[in-house]
Amino acid sequence: MSDTIPEDATDPATQAVRDIADVAAVEVITAAAVHLMSAAAVKCGLAEDDADGPGARHRDLDEARKLINALAALVTTAAPDIGNQHARSLRDGLRSLQLAFREASPFPDAPGEGPGEKFTGPVS
Repeated sequence: MSDTIPEDATDPATQAVRDIADVAAVEVITAAAVHLMSAAAVKCGLAEDDADGPGARHRDLDEARKLINALAALVTTAAPDIGNQHARSLRDGLRSLQLAFREASPFPDAPGEGPGEKFTGPVS
């Protein structure tokens, strides 16, 4: 056996594959869900106020709808695989975003027609 390091061992792509191989699927799924939640919250106008102005200046309900739809699809389809412990908190966050969207909308969707509700059912 040689003591030399294989040529591809220092390759960033190879290292990235090794790094991701060590991460459990539930962690990847929850991380993706948290990113979607954070982006949706900002697009619902829930960003914190700062020196540059109110957080609501970032409101974009069209973008929020897309993010919430993607989050709802991910949470509902992944729930059986990630277990109730993880799914419960993701469902709670999703529901909160759906309600925030409804509150931020000047013309709220009919029950069952809001973002993600085709996956979750009506939210009230």
